[in-house]
Amino acid sequence: MKKTFREKTMSKCLGIAKKHPFLKVPMIICMTVILSLYYAVIHFAGNGKRYASIGVVVLFFVMNGSFAFQPGTADLQTAEGMDNGVQDYNVSFTEEDGLYDGAEIELIDDAEVLDGYDDVELLGVEDLDTFTLDEILAENDTYTASAKETGKTVNTETCEFDKNDWRIMLINKQHPIPEDYEFPLGTIKGSLQCDERIMEDLLAMMQDAKEEGVDLVICSPYRDYNRQTVLFNRKITNYMNGGMSYMDAYKYASMAVTSPNASEHQVGLAIDFYSSSYQVLNTGFADTEAGMWLAANGWKYGFILRYPEGKEYITGIGYEPWHFRYVGHEAASVITQKGITLEEFWEDL
Repeated sequence: MKKTFREKTMSKCLGIAKKHPFLKVPMIICMTVILSLYYAVIHFAGNGKRYASIGVVVLFFVMNGSFAFQPGTADLQTAEGMDNGVQDYNVSFTEEDGLYDGAEIELIDDAEVLDGYDDVELLGVEDLDTFTLDEILAENDTYTASAKETGKTVNTETCEFDKNDWRIMLINKQHPIPEDYEFPLGTIKGSLQCDERIMEDLLAMMQDAKEEGVDLVICSPYRDYNRQTVLFNRKITNYMNGGMSYMDAYKYASMAVTSPNASEHQVGLAIDFYSSSYQVLNTGFADTEAGMWLAANGWKYGFILRYPEGKEYITGIGYEPWHFRYVGHEAASVITQKGITLEEFWEDL
């Protein structure tokens, strides 16, 4: 009867070990390795299609890792004139940031992709309201009565937090807005709206800024799903028109504007500011009187600089000195004192 490969291998190795006792242990090891490799080859040969399918799936997710934003795998530039978003210690900077096939990539701001869209399509209204600080404060004098009660010192050592607290809700690409989330929408003035529960602190902050000679202008508070969708999809289209694949276009678009249902603006907790003398959303706002005042005092009213410089690898969003997020007095004190982001704050809970 013809011997099998297994029988031949065992016979050969054991024969050598019998003739040369000092080679017994090496021969047993050699026989074990050869037979292990033999059965491994047999196994993979018999399941080739299955492992090929698994390999294709793994390759797909590796090649398109922009959706997962794992550490060090995606590029990110500082977004000027853009919006917000993200979590899970994701995107990082490299020296090649902003390069696509050897060409420099400029992140597209909102104005560039909104040409041809009117306010009815974006917001459901005929005209987008804009108001001066005095006009807003005059209509909301009942809220500003408590202005001097804000900015109290908080003992951060005794603060306790609940992840279910609406004020510290984490919203980004990995933590989208819960489907059943509801909140009271309050009107700042005209079509400008936000979560009604932050109105008192927001207006108190603006009143105190005014008394110190600082002019704050609200340019983008609550934004609904429709506007967020238009911004996001238009930016993807613009990048694809420049020759990018959909995957790359999605990645670059998501660096500057959060995908629908992943924006803090949609729950009325985020406010974009500028001043009457600097009506541009870019990093230059940080050097204005209004930008510096907000960075130094926002926490006193429960607001944090949501996307600080140097934390892009954590937030996944470029430096946005105009974007402030309400988290409540206690959380704002802790986050500011420790110099951390909302993502890091959540990690510590």
